[in-house]
Amino acid sequence: MDIPDISNKVVVVTGGAGFIGSHLSDGLLARGAKVRVLDNFETGRRENLAHLQGKIELIEGDIRELETCQRALEGADFVLHQAALGSVPRSMATPANSLATNVGGTANIFTAARDQKVQRVVYASSSSVYGTSDKLPKREGEEGEPMSPYALSKWMNEELARTYARCYDMELVGLRYFNVYGPRQDPNGAYAAVIPRFFAACRRGEAPAIFGDGMQSRDFTFIDDVVRANLLAMTASGAPGAAYNIGAGGRTTVKDLAETIIKVTGFAGTPAYQDPRPGDVKHSMADASRAKAGFGWEATTDLETGLASAAEYYV
Repeated sequence: MDIPDISNKVVVVTGGAGFIGSHLSDGLLARGAKVRVLDNFETGRRENLAHLQGKIELIEGDIRELETCQRALEGADFVLHQAALGSVPRSMATPANSLATNVGGTANIFTAARDQKVQRVVYASSSSVYGTSDKLPKREGEEGEPMSPYALSKWMNEELARTYARCYDMELVGLRYFNVYGPRQDPNGAYAAVIPRFFAACRRGEAPAIFGDGMQSRDFTFIDDVVRANLLAMTASGAPGAAYNIGAGGRTTVKDLAETIIKVTGFAGTPAYQDPRPGDVKHSMADASRAKAGFGWEATTDLETGLASAAEYYV
């Protein structure tokens, strides 16, 4: 499905200095949209926006402040809401902070979107909402119980969206991301995602750390596919009122991923195994057929191609 013309539309990207948000800003600008970024730079990075200086409007502020959200969304046509405190381990360590940002902040964005009469909000959900469900592939409507405060926050975001849509006749679309990866993904810190963490370790000549036995599997989804999903969900007539899986439909074990990255980087070693992390799901793989039916999206980038693109960033 082609993306409709969004020339001169004002689109707010919350969390726009983050990995996904900055790529969304690129995609919007390439299609002629006017981009306004809202970020407090708690996890977002200024260098992710350096190449966009003079091309975007930047509001430095926090989604936990309703007045800031109202100001950021004034005059906006669409919102791509990515701002959140990501990471299951982070939420296990500081649950109240994750919930305050991810749930309270999302409620503020939805409220501001209602008040500013925004046409549609596309918000980031997560595959973590499937929680204790061991069914594969993961299908909408077959969710389990949340296994972490982060997963709970994303489930609550979807409940908020259903309630706001019902009460205020709003157009809200949730995208359940499955392990997004690609250039600009931060490899540093205790809560870094697995692919940049593996690349960074191998580049430093250190063994990539695997939590558990490495047989846990993930559906890794390339950032370009995620950008296209957002743009389609933002404009397609059949999208509002639901949450959709955004995943490539593949299943790769963490052990196989580590061995692939070791080979790509030329690291002369093997992974280091550590104790499993609480809150992590064992297996994840998306059935994205609802997204294809709803707004014509499907992943087009295989893992080998995506890793090759990401590898250039971590050289």
